[in-house]
Amino acid sequence: MKNTLIFSILFLMLFGFGEVLYHLLKIKAEITRKIVHIGTGVITLLFPFWLDSHWFVLILCVNFFILLTLSLKFNFLKSINAIERFSIGSMLYPFAVYLSYFVYEMEGRKLHFFFLPMLSLAFCDPLAEFFGKKYPYKKFTIWQSTKSIGGSLAFFVSCLILSFGVLIFYFTLLETLFFTFLIAFFTTIAEGISGKGIDNIMIPFTVAIILKVVSM
Repeated sequence: MKNTLIFSILFLMLFGFGEVLYHLLKIKAEITRKIVHIGTGVITLLFPFWLDSHWFVLILCVNFFILLTLSLKFNFLKSINAIERFSIGSMLYPFAVYLSYFVYEMEGRKLHFFFLPMLSLAFCDPLAEFFGKKYPYKKFTIWQSTKSIGGSLAFFVSCLILSFGVLIFYFTLLETLFFTFLIAFFTTIAEGISGKGIDNIMIPFTVAIILKVVSM
């Protein structure tokens, strides 16, 4: 329980850092939101080492889901919420974390079942948005969310790199190459067809399913 409290403090400090960037340094919410998004993913990578039960993760995730829901209702945490587009991504993030940890625990606490979904969510998703805006090649609209082939390509390449870096420790080189392509391909599709922040749950869910299939 002590470590659960420590993680709660770390997440609150991260949110506070985002608020400082937004209110004092006048950094746009789209940027501070991504900083918090990535920071959250990095912190969660410590869960397998500091938390020994999915129940502790559930407590954390439920508490932060409530906090994020209240922040939308009462208009605080502007570093996360003051964006022009409608998104429920912030509220889905805690569910993504819990889902990934639960699968990791059910699969015998094999680290790639937690690390790869979280890394894909924390890094590939923001990279897709960044490059999608910088190189908006072939835009398309899903669920009233505008995406582009450029962003999807950035997601695919970054997911390839991350997947290879994680899976090479668990499979042969040929297996790793094949599984890496499967994960990057289907996760890119999942991200591309998910709008309004739903990709925050679709990305780790897709990775978890493919890992489960290939592990069989």
